[in-house]
Amino acid sequence: MNLFNLKPWVYYYVALLKRLGPVKFSLVLAFAIIAADAALQISLAYIFSEPLHKADVYRSLSLGLLITPWAVYFLTVVVNDLDNARQRLATTVKKLKKISTDDKAKTSLLEKEIVEHQNTQQQLREGTSLLRSFFDTSPDLIFHRDLEGRFVSCNKAMGRLFGKTEAELVGLAPEDTYPEEYAKEVTARHQKVIKTRTEQIHESWLQYPNGHLVYFEIRALPLLNSQNECVGLIGFGRDITERKKHQEFLEKASRDKTTFISTISHELRTPLNGIVGLSRMLLDENLNEEQTKYLKTIHMSAITLGNIFNDIVDLDKLDRRRLNLVNECINVDDFMNDLQSLAYIQAEQKNLKLVFEQKPNLPECITSDATRLRQVLWNLITNAVKFTEQGQVTIRCSGSIHEKQKWLCFEVEDTGVGIPTDKLDKIFAMYYQVEGSRHASGTGIGLAVSSTIVKAMNGRLTVSSELGKGSTFKLCLPSSCLAPELKKEPLKMPTLSILLVEDIELNILVARASLEKQGHHVDVAMNGLQAIEKVANSQYQLILMDIQLPDMDGYEVTARLRELYPQLPPIVALTANVFASPQQFIDKGLDDAIGKPLSLSSFNTMLERHFTKDVEAMPIVLNEEIVKPVESEEMLFNEVMLKELMEFLPTSVMLDNVTLFENLMPEYLAILESHMMAKNEKGIVNKAHKIKGAAASVGLLRIQDLAQKMQSPDLPAWWDNIDDWHELIKSLYLKDIKELKKWIVANA
Repeated sequence: MNLFNLKPWVYYYVALLKRLGPVKFSLVLAFAIIAADAALQISLAYIFSEPLHKADVYRSLSLGLLITPWAVYFLTVVVNDLDNARQRLATTVKKLKKISTDDKAKTSLLEKEIVEHQNTQQQLREGTSLLRSFFDTSPDLIFHRDLEGRFVSCNKAMGRLFGKTEAELVGLAPEDTYPEEYAKEVTARHQKVIKTRTEQIHESWLQYPNGHLVYFEIRALPLLNSQNECVGLIGFGRDITERKKHQEFLEKASRDKTTFISTISHELRTPLNGIVGLSRMLLDENLNEEQTKYLKTIHMSAITLGNIFNDIVDLDKLDRRRLNLVNECINVDDFMNDLQSLAYIQAEQKNLKLVFEQKPNLPECITSDATRLRQVLWNLITNAVKFTEQGQVTIRCSGSIHEKQKWLCFEVEDTGVGIPTDKLDKIFAMYYQVEGSRHASGTGIGLAVSSTIVKAMNGRLTVSSELGKGSTFKLCLPSSCLAPELKKEPLKMPTLSILLVEDIELNILVARASLEKQGHHVDVAMNGLQAIEKVANSQYQLILMDIQLPDMDGYEVTARLRELYPQLPPIVALTANVFASPQQFIDKGLDDAIGKPLSLSSFNTMLERHFTKDVEAMPIVLNEEIVKPVESEEMLFNEVMLKELMEFLPTSVMLDNVTLFENLMPEYLAILESHMMAKNEKGIVNKAHKIKGAAASVGLLRIQDLAQKMQSPDLPAWWDNIDDWHELIKSLYLKDIKELKKWIVANA
């Protein structure tokens, strides 16, 4: 034990006091004090060599007896207090141990719940993060709108569509993000979803900030809370552009099939035109009654077959939106006389009575498409004769005024088999035929095509019928009563020496007979080599050039002639292509184009263009399209502009500009294609204008011209040619760029 460490001594004395008790401890303590004091006195006397007196001994004894009670009392009180404190502390510790034992169990349970809650929260955070990651990586549009139609949240795909972040979109309404018209549709669908709590699905083209159009299928569903209350809607948009392309492909395949059929009909027209032309010419000859009857049967059969071909071709035109109407002033009396002659031939074949009623209140002339009007009426008359075995066919023509609009009406009434009442609403449907041996014949498309033509002419075509008693078809067209045009004095056409380049005997026979009847001298070449030889050996004033020849096409023959002879007469294409445009012939070196079979009216109009002083003022008309003559030589570059630029721009900069254009074109063309697929005329014009400007800036004249056509929806048959122009740009721009770079380097 360390003598200088008082703490153990204190514990020792306290323990001794508690063991001996206060009395014994007092005696022991007194004895110890007296002994200690006596020892101290003896030690001091010895040290200082002084004698030890009794008084000193008595003083030590008295001091020990006096101090001991107080010390013992003090220690006793302290020990008791300490002992009481110890006991209280022990009790407290015991209680605390008990509380600690209970709390420990509770704390353990609480800690366990906290850990589980933290794990659950972590799982929720991970699940939310995973779900959010799934939404953001999804290519589909995902969005949430509130009851007012404002964005609450969306994924990144939706943000890319608008070029904004989710935070920027939150709170925006449809009118803040979509074009005005589409925003109204979105709002209406939104309200319908909220009101009916039903899913709404629609498809639409949506445009990205870079101008690219994508076709989306968008589903909007009501968003319900746990109380089954609608708190907004959630929407999903899927890119179905590829599906749309596939649909377009299927539609194109269907159109191609129709084109194939129309091509077959085109090929059959050649012998058919010969039959019609020759039989018409023979009908003018002096034949006996039986021969005339047979010849009329041949003639009408050929015409009927031609009408079926026309229906097929018109069906293809309707599908391709190529059915163009040409308004012209029609003299009503002349038109009715022609119609009566045609109807008479039809009715006579079946010994039917023909009644023709013409009201006196008809206008002198109307503005309409005479060819299409004649086609519709011919179809109605043909059907009336076809389904009437005996009795009569009545054709009425009258004028009327309805709702301040003047109308010209035709009625074709027959006494034939009639049409059941429940079939009347289907009679104008495509390919529909009334069942029954007396009804089912023909193609089933004539009335459908006629109905479409009439609608395009802003007219009405209706039918009334009673089964077994006949049918009445009524055609009404709006008419503008115009003053009859003053007929120009017919120009005296010169008699020409004409080279007819044609390889089909029937076509030669009909064309030669028609031309020689007008006094022209006609020479024939049946292939390209013969044509070149005849031009070398003779002087012709006009060359009529067939395009499809056995040894070479008409374009190649024309090109060779122009190489050999700088001075040539007009070379005019003869074509049976019902979809042809004169521009394509002129672009390939010919001077003009007229259709087959040869029509004297179109032929004489062509002569006026080339053999009178009014050539420049007269448009070229072929297959109901009007175009202006263009130069045949095609320029690739704007050399004048390029040379001016090269005077102050270094070659490297010129080449860099061309390279920049080359890099931009794929995106331009892709965006343009998306607008074409969406049939977005405004977008096509806008993107084509951008391509035109870019091409013009680097001097690519051919690409600029093609883009100019694409941005000009007023051009004839613009929709029909838009795909071709687009494909031409795609196939030519890299080639032209390559040539332009060579030209720039060569002229640096």
